[in-house]
Amino acid sequence: PTIDLSTGAFTGVEALLRWRHPQRGVVQPDDFIPALESSGLIVPVGAWVLHEACRQGAAWHRQGYRFAVSVNVSARQVDQDRIVDDVRDALSISGLDPELLILELTETTLMHDVEGTLARLQLLKAVGVRIAIDDFGTGYSSLAYLRQFPIDVLKIDRSFVSGIADTTESAALVRTLVQLGKVLGLETIAEGIETDDQRLRLKAEAVDTGQGFLFARPLEVGDVNRLLDSSAGKPEVSVN
Repeated sequence: PTIDLSTGAFTGVEALLRWRHPQRGVVQPDDFIPALESSGLIVPVGAWVLHEACRQGAAWHRQGYRFAVSVNVSARQVDQDRIVDDVRDALSISGLDPELLILELTETTLMHDVEGTLARLQLLKAVGVRIAIDDFGTGYSSLAYLRQFPIDVLKIDRSFVSGIADTTESAALVRTLVQLGKVLGLETIAEGIETDDQRLRLKAEAVDTGQGFLFARPLEVGDVNRLLDSSAGKPEVSVN
């Protein structure tokens, strides 16, 4: 889940992929995503993830909960024109409002093929979805390119968040990233929040939204439903 740091309201979810292996049990992404990437299977698997995330997001929306669903998109997917059709199909079949879908890309993905990526992102923006840069601050995109891409959200990497309560350097870096976001008119999300001290410092630095173990571990759909039910039917869920 993602949480509004000012109000404590539940604002959205990020789709996470796990592999339930018959012998090995639950396999984490670091153990199988590289194989999907190298084999090219990340493209059909990524399309399936988009469809599943949109289907579930639309189901929550029909229950009266209007919050965003974020889906990570790989460089392999963005390199192909079919990414636009995959997103359109997932939205059309599910009925999810496009503005409730956030596609997350890393800086490395953005810079892999600047012209091609820019063209496809502009087509996706025309569909109505939002675009986020994941792990921002750890890649190598320049500010000149950052201005060109139709970005809506900056996700501040957990490496900056982990030290914000302890070091002035981390706090200064987060402050710089937040100011950059404000200048560009972008929402900021802090990843990997694990302590209340970190939450308070990020809130003081005017970070908009956060996610991390402080709020919730990765949840099954049923656990998200119970979290929503605990709000007595309200469209916003307090975590305070």
